[in-house]
Amino acid sequence: MAWNGVHRAPGPPMVGRRAEREAIGGLLDAVREGLSGVLVLTGEPGIGKTRLLEYAAERAAELRVVRLTAVESETGLGFGTLHRLLRPFLNRTDRLPGPQRTALDAALGLVPGPPADRYLVGLATLTLLSEAAADQPLLFLLDDAQWVDRESAEALAFTARRLHADSLGMIIALRDGLGDTGLFDSLGGHAVTGLPEPEARILLSFTTRRVDSAVAERIVAGTGGNPLALLELTDALAAEQLAGVAPLPDPLPVSRLVEGHFRRLVQAMPPETATLLLLLATAPSDDTGMMWRAAGRLGLSARAVQPAIAAGILGRDTPTAFRHPLIRSTLHAGAEPGELRRAHAALAAACDPVRDADRRAWHRAEATETTDDAVADDLEAASERARSRGGYSQQALLLSRAADLTKDPDKRAERLLDAAQAHLMSGDAPAAHTALDLAGADIRGPVLRTRELRTRATAQMFQIAVADVPAMLMDAVTRLGPQDPGLTWELLCEALHAVLVAHDCTQGTSPTEVAAAALTARQHTPVPTGGGRDLLMEALARRMAEGYERGAPALRAALDSLRREGGIGDANSPFAVMLSMACDDLWEVQAGRELTDRLAAADRDSGALYALSITLLVQARHDLLDGRFTQAEVRYAEFDEIAAATGFLGGGDINRLHLFALTGHEAELRAAVRRAAGMRSMGHGVLQLLAQHALTLFELGRGRYRQAMKHARRVFEEDPPACGNLVLPLLVEACVRSGDRAGANAALARLEERAPLAATPWALGSLAVGRALTADGDDAGKFYQESVELLQQSPLALEQARARLLFGEWLRRRKRRSEARKQLRAAYESFDTFGAVPYAERARLELLATGATARRRSEETRFDLTPRERQVASMAASGLTNGEIATTLFVTASTVEFHLSKVFRKLGITSRKQIPGAIGDPGPATAVD
Repeated sequence: MAWNGVHRAPGPPMVGRRAEREAIGGLLDAVREGLSGVLVLTGEPGIGKTRLLEYAAERAAELRVVRLTAVESETGLGFGTLHRLLRPFLNRTDRLPGPQRTALDAALGLVPGPPADRYLVGLATLTLLSEAAADQPLLFLLDDAQWVDRESAEALAFTARRLHADSLGMIIALRDGLGDTGLFDSLGGHAVTGLPEPEARILLSFTTRRVDSAVAERIVAGTGGNPLALLELTDALAAEQLAGVAPLPDPLPVSRLVEGHFRRLVQAMPPETATLLLLLATAPSDDTGMMWRAAGRLGLSARAVQPAIAAGILGRDTPTAFRHPLIRSTLHAGAEPGELRRAHAALAAACDPVRDADRRAWHRAEATETTDDAVADDLEAASERARSRGGYSQQALLLSRAADLTKDPDKRAERLLDAAQAHLMSGDAPAAHTALDLAGADIRGPVLRTRELRTRATAQMFQIAVADVPAMLMDAVTRLGPQDPGLTWELLCEALHAVLVAHDCTQGTSPTEVAAAALTARQHTPVPTGGGRDLLMEALARRMAEGYERGAPALRAALDSLRREGGIGDANSPFAVMLSMACDDLWEVQAGRELTDRLAAADRDSGALYALSITLLVQARHDLLDGRFTQAEVRYAEFDEIAAATGFLGGGDINRLHLFALTGHEAELRAAVRRAAGMRSMGHGVLQLLAQHALTLFELGRGRYRQAMKHARRVFEEDPPACGNLVLPLLVEACVRSGDRAGANAALARLEERAPLAATPWALGSLAVGRALTADGDDAGKFYQESVELLQQSPLALEQARARLLFGEWLRRRKRRSEARKQLRAAYESFDTFGAVPYAERARLELLATGATARRRSEETRFDLTPRERQVASMAASGLTNGEIATTLFVTASTVEFHLSKVFRKLGITSRKQIPGAIGDPGPATAVD
């Protein structure tokens, strides 16, 4: 495939660059061996990035090489770069899974459809390129990536992060600090710097001009070894200066040297040639037909390119391609406004009104000097087409430009608010804030002000800054008044979500106030119902405003409604957080597992990665409760992958608080707790309480009861739905062991009040544990036995083991050693299998005290698997094909095959049928559970 953009005239050979060439060679070797690799080259203009891409192409003769150069004028064209990249492969889209094909077709405007989810587009890109690479190893070279539109950058970054064993390499070159979205930051970057002096002198020796040695030393030092600056400065200086006869400029004009040199070259061109060059810099790089039609409208002939070719501005073989990417951007940036508007007007006139409607609207806008409602209307229509493709950043750009050209203040404000919302949909919260600030002066009336406040609140949530959000949404409700009951309810649901996360960190309002407002809205306003979701939000509000006695039955009814419903609602909303809080508040693990599994399946099917990531955290919590620690780590690892792919700020070890606590990783736990405390300033109050709950579990495992009591009391006093009830039996245990009978009785009293209202096996089993810990005489044994029997009715292996441990400890103190051994051995074996090290050691010591032995187990083979290998193995064991696993995990089938081959080798097996026994997990281990 030919290079789409830049062609260089033959020049000096590559000098130096040993590290870069080794990195490129390693990447090419990996691709040849069936693996994948990504390399991002960053550096200042002229530093040699383009030359390194050429070097890679020269060394990849047996690979299929696809080369693209992004251009500044197309930065706002949503999915534009992606369309150019995938154009040779679009005949393969019929092989894509249905949702991927639908998303990609919509994104590229190939067929009408709903807005494309950007992550499904990324997955379709990954699948399509992987399919192509299966026929012939593929190398993708992208130059000037700082000009790639955001949607294409997201798709390419998503693809790059998930390449593994696909015979596909990517080398991406981008300029430092200019236009970059940051989406390529985590892809194995390599900073390209200036040539060392010896190598820079060698490069100078290839020029046709004689350079004095002392002058060469000065030029090398003054340019910092920038190859293009070296060559262009040598070309620009007079012969007397190069010979050392005339003085050099002091200091050398290096910072703008290259651009200035290109600009002077263009200024030396005849007017007709200069106009044609500006048209080339402004026109789409892949549509020379449009450019020549526009040239005809300006009266320019094809002969106008000849002076530019002779001056080395354009290539001889491809006379519409600039010799260096910097020439295009220099021309565009340095053009006189009037000349630039003239070029855009000609291009607008050359566009087909139907086929090129979006480009035509943009060029018309760029050709317009003052407000023009007709042009603004065309831009808004183009923005709707961009939205329909899922091109939200393009939609935002078009709407912002439309606002610039709009006369009416109300209409201008509406367009800026729409632009802010589009920025949020594209994941760019700072740009959304900018659009909102621009709209501020023109916003009038309650409806627009409500929209502004809601969008600001959403932007804050996106940046995980929660404290102000409930008050902002309550203000929006007040401003809206009774005009739109449905919108009022939506705003209050969002406020409830925020206030449950913020807990006591809210500013400007309180959880009780938000909950009361939500109940009033539901009671006195005919709000359209969203089924179980709305019932759950209402129930959570009742729990906060009216207490547990009124809230628990409402929560039960909401969960029952959700379980009866065929679907689970909007997969793009991180509903799993609210669902988790409701289930924990009712000690309801069975409904929680069922509903979150359905949520995760819906999230995966729709490609809603942000929502899926939150659901994964809830699923990991269920895994921990059932003693599936390895599977929990699989969920956490996938969450981290998604966070990296989506730019979500909530990743990292802070999510593993309970895993660290249960496995005894104290240093990691303490570090995560400190991070949770640091996030309190951003309004994450409930996170700090979850950290205290995790510390309680850890200290109990270590037998440090007073420390456990201190942490548990903080949760008890705050009583959050997230863990306020779950901490009660832990607090009873810590208080009893510390001799604080009053504290134990207070925690037990709350258990006595709430557990019967919840009436789940977990709730009643927890109550039985609390009663056993505080009972006198033989009554404790009856309660312990009851707790074990109740907890066995739910997937709560961890809680069962804890109950057996407490039962065994009690039996040993009663000198009933034979019975104690039975309970303690069962507890020890469970904890040891889970990896709950502190509790396993506590049980082992108790078991030794009965006179029994407790052998430490050696680590089993299955724990040698990485989280991803474990996940793939479990899914294969459940009967899924490689293709089905790939679609579920947002990877390629070849990557699945690669992981499975490692699983077979590590476990010493030869077929999928052997996997369940080898990994000790008979069931599926992902969201398709």
